[in-house]
Amino acid sequence: MIENLPNNLAELIQLGESTTIEYKEAKKSLPNNLFETICSMLNRNGGHIFLGVNNNSKIIGIYKDYIKSMKKEFVDLCNNPEKIFPTVHLDIKEYIFEEKHILYIYVHESSDVHKTANKIFDRNEDGDFDITNNTTLISNLYIRKRSTYIENKIYPFATMSDLRIDLIEEARTMAVNKTSNHPWSKMNNEEMLRSAGLYEKNLETGKEGFNLACLLLFGKDDVISSALSYYKTDAILKVKDVERYDDRDDIRTNLLDSYNRLTDFVKKHLNDKFYIEDAQRINVRDIIARELCANLLIHREYSNPYPARLVITKDSIITENANKPRTIGFIDLNNYSPYPKNPKIAGFFKEIGLADELGSGIKKIAKYTKIYSDGGEPLFKDDEIFVATVPLTNKSNNLGFISNNDLKELIFNFIKESLNGRTRQEINEYIYPQMCEDLKTKNNKVRTTLTYLKSKNLIENIGSDVKPIWVVK
Repeated sequence: MIENLPNNLAELIQLGESTTIEYKEAKKSLPNNLFETICSMLNRNGGHIFLGVNNNSKIIGIYKDYIKSMKKEFVDLCNNPEKIFPTVHLDIKEYIFEEKHILYIYVHESSDVHKTANKIFDRNEDGDFDITNNTTLISNLYIRKRSTYIENKIYPFATMSDLRIDLIEEARTMAVNKTSNHPWSKMNNEEMLRSAGLYEKNLETGKEGFNLACLLLFGKDDVISSALSYYKTDAILKVKDVERYDDRDDIRTNLLDSYNRLTDFVKKHLNDKFYIEDAQRINVRDIIARELCANLLIHREYSNPYPARLVITKDSIITENANKPRTIGFIDLNNYSPYPKNPKIAGFFKEIGLADELGSGIKKIAKYTKIYSDGGEPLFKDDEIFVATVPLTNKSNNLGFISNNDLKELIFNFIKESLNGRTRQEINEYIYPQMCEDLKTKNNKVRTTLTYLKSKNLIENIGSDVKPIWVVK
């Protein structure tokens, strides 16, 4: 079923073209200059492309009978190194607005410098500019990419013998199983790695070779340790022995095996919970594990020695990874703009079916956590250490996991016990209504409640940000 155009995308269309927004008329076919825009957005800050919208922000639509062939051609061209290099995995989605069909493409900011038809384009205001022959602009582009993403670091002395060929073959098989006739099926190992942006040349220094993303994905364990001596991921169970642990997996291997060991650890210690969705039986636990573990590995800041961690407690699953935050604080899922931390690694996980489009992982975790925990809501905190907390039940000693109905009663009793000398009438007529009014205007009721109580100097957190313990002052 084709979805109606979401409100947030409709609002983008009304903003007009800019560095990150582009409209193109496309009645029967893909525009000839489409990949110039894709190339420039990949090289700049990413952006949104709408097909079937004119330069005046008017939705004119695409002829319905041509949409299927346009979508297929788009996917084929994204995997064609002669059209876009390095190749990219982008989604093209169909939406309806007032009975008119449009196509939407979200372009992420890439850690690579991309070419289309052997030309390099950059984005400026609402235009795409060929900078192929401008050595200064190209040099600045490479400097910006290198300084932003450590996954681009080249190891010129690394050879194919430092990689696990069996993993490359396994990844190729996974990609082909996900997408029939995948171009990797016809490439040798080096061609496949080049196509994925895992073997590259630094035009500033002349160095070329396998990059850090490649070593993390396919490197032998001693090779990864040589490249990143502090690299490791911890999986810990703390249910009975909360001071130490009940079980632990110290993981110091490639990302593909790390993913499998992390998801196996979750499956080992948490019960299944099946759910019927669209007439199909799905395992909710496995979906949550998949998204949590993929996000933990894909979005980790590998320049930071802080080890990634997955901790299972009696009440929750907690993941922690080093991060370069754009904002500080808890993420509001209703107003969240994801951005790629390691685009090459993220793109590869997506190519082999271990991840979906950017930002969908957090939304899936939120959706299926409610099912698994009978209404509980996860928390995602963006900071120098990114923390995801997924409740296993709806009730916990943490206020963040208390149901809304129980929360109301708790708030009343909490205020009543905290404000000595206040009568029930005063609480009913003044304090409690004020808090309820505050709650109505916020997306996160629990967070608003805690903020309110702290502002009144009624409570104090004697625990940590990850595992708060709230007490009355």
